[in-house]
Amino acid sequence: MTTSTGSGQGLELKNVNKTFADGTTALDDINLSFPEGELTALLGPSGCGKTTLLRIIAGLESASTGTLILGGSDITTMPAYQRRFGMVFQSFALFPHLSVEDNVAYALSISGVDKTVRRKRALELLDLVKLAPLHARRIGELSGGQKQRVAIARALAQEPRLFLLDEPMSALDAQLREEMQIELRLLQQELGITTIVVTHDQREAMSMADSIVVMSAGHVEQTGSPQAVYSSPRSSFVASFIGKTNLLEGVVHDRQVEVAGVRLTPSSPPSFINGARVTVGCRPERTILHTDSQSSDQFIPASVKLVRDIGPVREVYLDADDRQLICELPSAGATRLSPGDAVRIEMPSEALHVYPRQESA
Repeated sequence: MTTSTGSGQGLELKNVNKTFADGTTALDDINLSFPEGELTALLGPSGCGKTTLLRIIAGLESASTGTLILGGSDITTMPAYQRRFGMVFQSFALFPHLSVEDNVAYALSISGVDKTVRRKRALELLDLVKLAPLHARRIGELSGGQKQRVAIARALAQEPRLFLLDEPMSALDAQLREEMQIELRLLQQELGITTIVVTHDQREAMSMADSIVVMSAGHVEQTGSPQAVYSSPRSSFVASFIGKTNLLEGVVHDRQVEVAGVRLTPSSPPSFINGARVTVGCRPERTILHTDSQSSDQFIPASVKLVRDIGPVREVYLDADDRQLICELPSAGATRLSPGDAVRIEMPSEALHVYPRQESA
């Protein structure tokens, strides 16, 4: 059985700031739009402000300044209970003394919904998350993944206008976490509800979200689709936080950047003055490894440190200019490499990104 949450709504944040009583700035001038019906991931390291932002959206925390607009209406000062948002906490926050069905129906019962109606609604939602056969069980009798599904069903019980999840997969083991990422994404697509997920796991964000908001130290570093953020990171922080990247220090010379004694030519000329100290980035899968006698004035000398076979890909860890770099090669037919081998690496012009040195990771 399929159930509907009703129409989702888009959310807009304008100039949202949060400063705590001790003077700590948690959020600094946040301006974001969360499109109706899409899943957005708030991604960043611990302490970057993503959970504080989610709590402000939920109404559990007040912004110091700024405005929240939902579907054209200002909800900045609206109490949490009036916002009608569904929220799944990191701990799930389920009631162990209640059955699975009663946990899902709880919000409806305190709202005065008739017992027959709330039972019907609870069973529809449990069917949606594939837990209907376990409706009579106690919470303590469930696995971690089953508890998470109960928490999701309970959050959806009141047909929320917005669905919020705070690190919902963190308590699950790796295999179950990946399974639940897929199930949650399929469920969100089926319901078409505007959803915001807080996570520090870039793989989770990349695999689930329509768009990603990368945060650091209370600031928004970059927003965009997962592929856009990955392929065109706007800072070395984003480049190193979303996936892996090779970062080398360099100096600008006209339209080139000198790195480890080699002058590289980015396809987009660096917008820095001559002599500017910068950081050059290139993804491991775009970094080309040369083991033959082929030479070029744009190849960087390096030595092999470690080779890791991880299924279809072989990761080659390299030492170049006193920095550790990684090159990814297809395992099939890859040249045999050993620690200490001298090689040369090529960073293609179209794969290079140039950042100010002070942003280097």
